[in-house]
Amino acid sequence: MSTPPCGGLDPLAGLSALDDPVRQRLYQYIASRDEPVAREDAASAVGISRTLAAYHLDKLAEAGILSVSYARPAGRSGPGAGRPAKRYSRTRAELSVSVPPRNYALLADLLVAAMVADDAGTVRSAIAAAARRAGRTGAAEHDVFDALCEYGYEPAVTGDGDIELRNCPFERLARQYTEEVCGLNLQLIRGMLEGAGEPPQRAALTPCERRCCVTVRALEQVGPHR
Repeated sequence: MSTPPCGGLDPLAGLSALDDPVRQRLYQYIASRDEPVAREDAASAVGISRTLAAYHLDKLAEAGILSVSYARPAGRSGPGAGRPAKRYSRTRAELSVSVPPRNYALLADLLVAAMVADDAGTVRSAIAAAARRAGRTGAAEHDVFDALCEYGYEPAVTGDGDIELRNCPFERLARQYTEEVCGLNLQLIRGMLEGAGEPPQRAALTPCERRCCVTVRALEQVGPHR
């Protein structure tokens, strides 16, 4: 008698929805935006028709890759404004596939919970030092921008020369243990800067709802590394 499978393959099915070049481009564009995106804007950004964009966007939403909201165009209100239009943003839910199943998130939960419970601060100090070392190692193998990409931060350079981090690789934990996880983020990224021979104080805490809590400021704002 066979043993029934534990759980389903929903994450695998969700990720398979991205196995299409057009959907990948749509997802990447929407993930790069701070605000929900209308179908027309997404279609224009990737060079396809609105109808085709709507089809692919809805498929990504059905798979749990995108979230859907509704809003009227800016400046329109009242009875003649028409129906609210669909807008799409990257979901905050996480899809992860491991074959066979692995649960590294549980291990991370346990480690952060231990850090929170450590009144003496020994565990907190040890993990912060480990994060700093990991950052230095990452920057030794890549430059800072590439290291940030490699670690999943999705860096983007602003017009002021700052580097905003559009994704927090530890977002679920950060929502529950904000102070601890944001502190680890800061140590990790300052370690990257040290490994690249740059001033670690370029990394500063700048809390934001939809991005990582750390911004890497332009070198001109902090001065040379001493």
